[in-house]
Amino acid sequence: MTTLTERLGHSPDSKLVILSCDDLGASHASNEGVFAALHDGHATCASLMVPAPWACHAANNVADGDDIGVHLTLNSEHGCYRWGPVTHAPSLQSGEGGFPRTLEDLWEHADPAEVLRELRAQVERAAVWGVDVTHLAPHLTAITLRPEFFDVYLELAFEYQLPIRLPSTITAEQAGFPFRKLAEEEGVVFPDHFDHDWRPGSRTRVLDAVANLQPGVTEIHVQPAIDTPEVRAFAGDLADGWINDLALVQSDELSDALDAAGAVMIGFRELRDVMRS
Repeated sequence: MTTLTERLGHSPDSKLVILSCDDLGASHASNEGVFAALHDGHATCASLMVPAPWACHAANNVADGDDIGVHLTLNSEHGCYRWGPVTHAPSLQSGEGGFPRTLEDLWEHADPAEVLRELRAQVERAAVWGVDVTHLAPHLTAITLRPEFFDVYLELAFEYQLPIRLPSTITAEQAGFPFRKLAEEEGVVFPDHFDHDWRPGSRTRVLDAVANLQPGVTEIHVQPAIDTPEVRAFAGDLADGWINDLALVQSDELSDALDAAGAVMIGFRELRDVMRS
């Protein structure tokens, strides 16, 4: 069987790394941090939160060659900083306005038909803004491990011929359904390795992942942001982790770790090219 690394033109024992930035568009601080990570750091791609307040600003500042996906968004998790659907979607609204804060609230009320319409609209809006969408990556894994919403994820990936993010540290037994096998059967491409770990602040996680790279394609995610009063006001203690993520992605420490591991840096665009071929 041909491995993904071979389909990408590398030897089967190659260690390919996608260093992805989440939450582009969430705030001005995240926009500045993500573009700094892409242009002056080791990040290779990012995903845009289309419904978020600073998404249009982010789309307007995408540079030629930037590898940008859509961060499929159905939650608005911050206390006093809200965003909501771009479509008419009553089942995706919380009682306080905007998307639900928690996954549990979303899963209890969301209508899969409204989820599909909303997420399709997010992909379409990114395209209208001029983004050459390279991949799909759900915010907070809202549609990754729920069968009724995973169908939506696969439908969009197949419809737009886009690779997706899937965890490798969650088994089919734990999820309750064979999500990776289902994606493979539809011809949807995804990295071989992705750590399902969402602790704020990524330095230890990222450096451990790099030190223990396995052959294949590994996606490692960060959430870089610059230090501003805005991000500290709405994110509280989370902001320290995001600010540290930017410092990490631009650091010699990460550069040295990637070199020592023999990592070959790629983005999702290469996976999209393989999928569309």
